[in-house]
Amino acid sequence: MRSRAMQASVESIIGHVQDHSSSHRPAVYKCRDLTHRNICSFIGACLEAPQPFLLTEYCPKGSLQDILKSESIKLDWSFKYSLLLDIVKGMDYLHCSPLRSHGHLTSRNCVVDSRFVLKVTDFGLSPLRRVASTIPPDSPAYHQALLYRAPELLRQTMPANGTQKGDVYSFSIIIQEVVYRRGPFYIPNTSLKPIDIVRRVRAECRSPLRPHIDPAECPEEMDALIRSCWTERPADRPEFSSLRVTIKKLSPTGGSEHIMDDLLSRLEQYACNLEEVVSERTAQLLEEKRRAEGLLTQMLPRSVAVQLITEKTVRAETYDCVTIYFSDIEGFTAMSASLTPMQVVNVLNDLYTYFDNIIDNHDVYKVETIGDAYMVVSGLPIRNGDEHAKEIASMSLAIVQAMARYQSPHVPGQQMKVRIGLHSGPCVAGVVGLKMPRYCLFGDTVNTASRMESHGLPLKIHISGSTKALLDTFGTFHCELRGDVLMKGKGLVRTFWLLGEDQ
Repeated sequence: MRSRAMQASVESIIGHVQDHSSSHRPAVYKCRDLTHRNICSFIGACLEAPQPFLLTEYCPKGSLQDILKSESIKLDWSFKYSLLLDIVKGMDYLHCSPLRSHGHLTSRNCVVDSRFVLKVTDFGLSPLRRVASTIPPDSPAYHQALLYRAPELLRQTMPANGTQKGDVYSFSIIIQEVVYRRGPFYIPNTSLKPIDIVRRVRAECRSPLRPHIDPAECPEEMDALIRSCWTERPADRPEFSSLRVTIKKLSPTGGSEHIMDDLLSRLEQYACNLEEVVSERTAQLLEEKRRAEGLLTQMLPRSVAVQLITEKTVRAETYDCVTIYFSDIEGFTAMSASLTPMQVVNVLNDLYTYFDNIIDNHDVYKVETIGDAYMVVSGLPIRNGDEHAKEIASMSLAIVQAMARYQSPHVPGQQMKVRIGLHSGPCVAGVVGLKMPRYCLFGDTVNTASRMESHGLPLKIHISGSTKALLDTFGTFHCELRGDVLMKGKGLVRTFWLLGEDQ
């Protein structure tokens, strides 16, 4: 009898109680025989002095008052209607039972079990409960409990188990408490204490005091139901049997018998749509992954990007021979002085987008752009034999031809002139950094290609001897000796101009 499933709500009875065994046995039997989903089961009682107690069903979620005070528990209207419907069903059963009424209905003796089924408790055995009460009649807690009592019962000696119409009034105070979650008998902008409220409710007047109702927070149908339950004349208050029908019609769950029915219905609907939702989210994930991988392959060579995506270590590689292209804009520094920073960005963006469209037609890899410098390589990361020299040379000629007809809208009437330098030789390439990784080239070939560009002339393609030697093997390119050029760190270097290519 003392298992965890059937504990709780033990009321210790303080004081000397005479001969409970004979006088209270019939009432105990009445409580024991009550069986209903929304009635807290009475298990038994120990009536031996000096420590008698009652044992009832254990409801782990606590009282309705506890739930309403908890800010962590969100109550939508479906939940609120379900709790109220549980009270009505329990009270309707109680009114049809031999007990006939409750008499002390409050949100504190409406308890909730682990499945969120509300159960009415603390009914019957009024003599025992009065002996158990240790609340002084002049205390705030005593008058707080009286806020639920009907006005006609406040004006007279209350019957042992109250009245059915008095229970309906108590239910109206609970409804108002559930709707606003601000405690019983909520009246905004007032300093009335519970004792003052009880005194004014007890007084007979034309405008009896009642709790606040705000149409903005309370549906019109619920407003009418509350007012009908706390009307001054007991005979005008509805029965719980009719309240049961009314609340089921008002419930947004369509009359579900309990909140769990609504929850199960929602879970079933969710399960039906789950596959579609998962499929949609998976498609979105794959699309985002595709975009991310596409962006990465634009920043890095595809073969390198694939290694990073698969979380493999990208090791630097040595290439025996590649051809590197460098170019910049003649007089760009002086031109920038007359432009705003935003115009400079727009000029470079338009120009290098123009270049990007050209290099897409060749087997080359754009390494980077720094300011007005543009760097391209062929022969890595995918080796292509000696084709790298041919690809870079053809690309360079296409860029020079394109510059003759290119006009920037940001510098109208001014032709932009590109200076190009090419060199072929060995280099090392690898990924540098973890955040914003860059694919970089290292070696003397990179420095020499940069020198070829800086010693070149506008709209000319300046090439080294090693590049010319590779181009001569194809027999389609035309070159012209420029002569020996003094380069920093290199001394005299014999260089050439690339003039054209046979189609």
